[in-house]
Amino acid sequence: MKYFILFYCLFYSVASWSQQGVRTMISVNDAWQFTRDSFSISGSWKSSAVKWQVVNLPHTWNADEVMDDVAGYYRGIGWYRKKMAVSDHLKNKQVFLYFEGANQVTEVFINGNKAGEHIGGYTGFCIPVSKFLLFDGKENLNEIVVKLDNSHNPNIPPLSADFTFYGGMYRDVYLMAVDPVHFSITGGAVQGVLISTPSVNEKNAAIHIKGSVTNATASKKNLKVSTQVFDKHRNKIAQVISKLTVLTGDHSFEQDIKSIGNPKLWSPEDPYLYSVVTTISDAASGEQLDEVTNPLGFRWFQFDADKGFLLNGHPYKLVGASRHQDFKQKGNALPDEMAWNDLALLKKMGGNFLRIAHYPQDPSILEACDQLGILTSVEIPVVNEITESDSFYRNCQQMLVEMVRQNYNHPSIVLWCYMNEILLRPRFNDDNERQVLYYRNILQLAKDLDSISRKEDPFRFTMIANHGDFDRYNKTGLTSVPGIIGWNLYQGWYGGQLADFSSFLDKHHQSLPGCPFLISEYGADADPRIRSFNPVKFDKSVEYATDFHQFYLEAINKRPFVAGAIVWNLADFNSEGREESMPHINNKGLLTWDRKAKDPYYFYQAKLAKQPFIKITSGDWKLRTGISDSTALVCKQPVQVASNMDSVIFMLNGIFISAQKVVNGLCSCLVPFQNGVNILEVQGVQDGMRCSDRADLDFKLLPWNLKDKSLPFTGINILLGATRYFIDEEKQQTWIPDQTYQPGSWGCVGGKPFKMAGNNRLPYGTEKNILGTDNDPVYQTQQIGIQQYRLDVPYGEYEVTLHFAELQGAQMKPLVYNLTQNEATENSDERIFHVLVNDVMVMDNLNLAKQYGVARAVAKKVKVSVRDQSGIIIRFNAVKGEPVLNALQVKRIY
Repeated sequence: MKYFILFYCLFYSVASWSQQGVRTMISVNDAWQFTRDSFSISGSWKSSAVKWQVVNLPHTWNADEVMDDVAGYYRGIGWYRKKMAVSDHLKNKQVFLYFEGANQVTEVFINGNKAGEHIGGYTGFCIPVSKFLLFDGKENLNEIVVKLDNSHNPNIPPLSADFTFYGGMYRDVYLMAVDPVHFSITGGAVQGVLISTPSVNEKNAAIHIKGSVTNATASKKNLKVSTQVFDKHRNKIAQVISKLTVLTGDHSFEQDIKSIGNPKLWSPEDPYLYSVVTTISDAASGEQLDEVTNPLGFRWFQFDADKGFLLNGHPYKLVGASRHQDFKQKGNALPDEMAWNDLALLKKMGGNFLRIAHYPQDPSILEACDQLGILTSVEIPVVNEITESDSFYRNCQQMLVEMVRQNYNHPSIVLWCYMNEILLRPRFNDDNERQVLYYRNILQLAKDLDSISRKEDPFRFTMIANHGDFDRYNKTGLTSVPGIIGWNLYQGWYGGQLADFSSFLDKHHQSLPGCPFLISEYGADADPRIRSFNPVKFDKSVEYATDFHQFYLEAINKRPFVAGAIVWNLADFNSEGREESMPHINNKGLLTWDRKAKDPYYFYQAKLAKQPFIKITSGDWKLRTGISDSTALVCKQPVQVASNMDSVIFMLNGIFISAQKVVNGLCSCLVPFQNGVNILEVQGVQDGMRCSDRADLDFKLLPWNLKDKSLPFTGINILLGATRYFIDEEKQQTWIPDQTYQPGSWGCVGGKPFKMAGNNRLPYGTEKNILGTDNDPVYQTQQIGIQQYRLDVPYGEYEVTLHFAELQGAQMKPLVYNLTQNEATENSDERIFHVLVNDVMVMDNLNLAKQYGVARAVAKKVKVSVRDQSGIIIRFNAVKGEPVLNALQVKRIY
């Protein structure tokens, strides 16, 4: 009861403010009840059998289940309800519920009556509720019930995509009160006033204002609409006043301010914002009825097929990233502050562009872009494929109108996008004639959406983002529809080689000489737990991703006709259907899912920084392991540094090691790590300015000779069939790649690394989700056909842990994003073998697939006493098929 009293008091005061002619909004995020139980609004929802839980908004019902080992996540109906007192001061107001976003079909009921509905999960909407409310807040409470459904619906985009379609009221919800005469709230544009700058240069700018006034009374109104422009110091620099006579209903208006002298231009380097305040007042009494404030930035821009992007008359390379709106353990239900933090991290990196993909996001995102100085594109979620139905087409068109009108006034926006990789999953592959018709329908939809976009906003460019099948998009005609083309390119990742990327850029420029384009996506998975000193394509190592980004950015920068480089993605994000090294996560982010920087992020900082910059890229890899050199108690491992200096000095524990020249933002040095904590410092000096970085790295030095008394053996963690390292932060363990056995040391005898048949992407191992573990990379590689594993350890007591997973068998899932489309059927042969440790049978007739299932982690600990010079010998005797071992741990007890 305390909550309802508090809310009544709060909204009572808001009601008083609303009498002054300023629209009021108050969030209603707290103390909702939620259930996924099934019932009807007719009354059964009041049953005590319905299980409700109290939640606050933003909220999604999928935050946890998208990370479990059970395939799929709940896509269905969810219900929210709350009771709310509304002051009788609002009886003469127009009251709305404003949703910033809810996924994906929303129905709103007030006191048992349906107030309205909305289709689409990513744009805002208002539901008028005045006629259903009880306004005597002292005596009556209003019951608000919201029904949401995120089920797959063939008539609502997106149909499929490489991200999770979280359900819920995942953005803020407000109660809004306005005068019966107000700027129109329905029709897509919540603010009711749209501002454009049809002409801008350094000496002069013009402003055009258009909007709509709603008269919800039964009488004619004589009104005055005033628009004032203020600079950031609140000095009024311009004003225009119009008189309107408005009958019941909506009435549009337009205003022009033809000249603003010497405007302060908006740019990423100086995002100067003016404010535009538009009011409605009674023409006779002067009483103010409504007021809205919008941002204004003066800038002009152009996309050119030869010069790329130009801002305020100058060539300006766009470099930035795309963003998905989810976060670890929160799903997509993020507070505004977390959205702002994402943009602050992009700005800190030096980025000047954000692709808001693949759907409109929280209003706070564009507010941040306006204020921080980040240019943007926004798009609707028409991804991969379409449904050939009028309902689907109408929903696409409505989403586009809502997106444009709701975001129109943000000066950061330069592009509207309405399709992404729409030919990635072509239908009717076995019926050429039908497929041609399908392509024609896609083309017609693209033309319709492009036309709507240009009509709604003639001052911005349109874009379609295509995957890398140049000929298919060109043949279907899609490359001729939008103002510019975006290409999502992954040569050297999903298929092909890095050099193919450069060839693609030149092919577009030569084949479509009048068509501007940018790279709307590029990236490589970087699992922050995986490291490699011999990185190769698709090994998921951070090092390969850094090499990938270095190559791509250089190729783009060399070509002025490429308008921009938009990394996929700013941060890792959830894609429930993915498997790979970190199941359910797309690891292409420059940041982790919880927003920790990876090495490529620092590379971009080095390339984009205006001030001296230096960073040990792998400085967060604190726990390292390596084998000692045979002649010294050190292990030399390469350490990479990102910098914009000419050269970098490396020092270890205060001693100079080397000076290295920086090439294309990066340099590296072989560092002779000692056992224990190593203090690595790097310094750069240029033009009299000095910068430095430091990392304290705990290095566990492993003896090459396991009986070496100067470096006693204590334990080792080994990945078989791999050339990468794996870091387990939780257990504070580092796993190292296997080696071939040499007397006195350790390693495998016989066999070869497992490689998935028919997969040209993976250099080794599998990308299957390994059940029963979060450390999938420990089990995703293996030595197949292994005969022995030997460790020439000294006398003592040991704990040996053998790690297995059957990697062959069961139906292979296609990669969520498959550029090469060369998946093959996976065959499996029955595998049975014995495991003996020092001639003692520890596993008899081990059949992993039959006993545990395919792709499930199995760990077996064995206590071993070593009493002779033979050390530990693990034998694998085949009964049927080839024995395997995925990983091995040996720990000395004493």
